[in-house]
Amino acid sequence: MNPPRLEAQQIGKAVLAALVLGVVVFTVAVLPAEYGKDPLGTGKLLGLNGLYQSEDHHHHHVHAVESQPVYPILTMADAGSDPSIPMPKEANNPAPAKQYDEREDSVTVRVPAGKGIEFKMNVLKYGKVKYEWVTDHGVLFTDFHGEVKEEHPDPNKDEFFESYTEAYSNNIIGTFWAPYEGRHGWYFKNKSAKDIVVSIRLKGQYTL
Repeated sequence: MNPPRLEAQQIGKAVLAALVLGVVVFTVAVLPAEYGKDPLGTGKLLGLNGLYQSEDHHHHHVHAVESQPVYPILTMADAGSDPSIPMPKEANNPAPAKQYDEREDSVTVRVPAGKGIEFKMNVLKYGKVKYEWVTDHGVLFTDFHGEVKEEHPDPNKDEFFESYTEAYSNNIIGTFWAPYEGRHGWYFKNKSAKDIVVSIRLKGQYTL
């Protein structure tokens, strides 16, 4: 093999051309895309300015991802009262001949920071209720559950309750068919440092 022999002048020209080409590429493409600087206006012309992200933007994005709260996994074992508490016999009572009159309500409930409250409605057996709720900001733990109306409740015993839905959410909708007469509704727990307001809409056969 006989590789071509380049003279020093030719090598110097090649190096100079490479340096010039590198400066052009750096100025035309790298500066706008990587550093947000566009001295020749080529970044805007070629759409390279859109590729630039400042350190503040990157820091904000990383901080937003890292600040997302992590909620514990809920399981079937978390739902309802302790299995040792029997369902009251009144749950087996027949449904009434007439349900509550149809009605519609909008209610707001403030859940204090770090605390929990309940909001309930009275529903007869097989009464139907359509509902939706949404928070003004943030996520709540919620347990949608029901308690059987007992003829002679024992205040010294733990009360039976049945969970229909447990979740961490800021918005839930659904339709509910009461399996027995009693109080049915939500327990809301606010685990944040600010009060959260819940707006609830109800439509169906119930009383407040």
